[in-house]
Amino acid sequence: MLGNGSDELISLLAMACDIPGASIVAPVPGFVMYPMSAQLQGLAFHGVPLTADFALDEAAMLAAIAQHKPAILYLAYPNNPTGTLWDAGVIERLIAAQGAQGGLVVMDEAYQPFAARSWIENARAAPEKHRHVLVMRTLSKFGLAGVRIGYMLGDAGLIAEIDKVRPPYNISVLNAECALFAIEHADVFAAQAADIRAERARLIDALARLPGVMPFPSEGNMLLVRVPDAVKAFDGMKARRVLIKNVSKMHPLLANCVRLTVGTADENAQMLAALEASL
Repeated sequence: MLGNGSDELISLLAMACDIPGASIVAPVPGFVMYPMSAQLQGLAFHGVPLTADFALDEAAMLAAIAQHKPAILYLAYPNNPTGTLWDAGVIERLIAAQGAQGGLVVMDEAYQPFAARSWIENARAAPEKHRHVLVMRTLSKFGLAGVRIGYMLGDAGLIAEIDKVRPPYNISVLNAECALFAIEHADVFAAQAADIRAERARLIDALARLPGVMPFPSEGNMLLVRVPDAVKAFDGMKARRVLIKNVSKMHPLLANCVRLTVGTADENAQMLAALEASL
């Protein structure tokens, strides 16, 4: 099923599951559209804090599933803004628990081109355990951020039910042609993603050498970095014409954290210089 970006698919999922008492559960900090879609549609949202090193808190997640019996459990794989690719064994147990109580699991793989693993292989290897699991991706991180095409894969019967709330003309002909063009040149986009992964590794090494700077492991095209003063770093870099994301107020676990996007070698060098000068 296609959507006008993953954001529309997230909104349509909330709409399709909006019955009295329905709720959504997701780890936090996570993608802001999960709670926003719940709020806009009138569903309850229950965020479950990650651990201090941004891993899934399995016991707390299982407890939230048992208590709230959510219609949807979102698991971003890898997570945004932390870039974390969570433990597969924990995810399998959460999927089983959510299925046992009759809810959906959405594996949000927006950053899949930059990640070492995808959950699709797990679903193909054990389809019976994944009847209630949807995998969501987007062409934004594939390399076409402005085209606005997201897509969702899953059991045909399940997709057909969600498709009932999709607007009939949500994808334009131009968007579809852009997507087809991209698929025909997938090798070019794959090479771009490989370059970003290589630059990501170099950037982590360089950041780790800066005083007071702690980069966290990432499987996305962004890096979560803890700095001595997030506001000072953000303002200083902006003054040097480098715009980053200050995520330090999003959640207590993100105190003094900023998010850096991995770009070309020249862009990354400019970003590093601006950050070093702003510390």
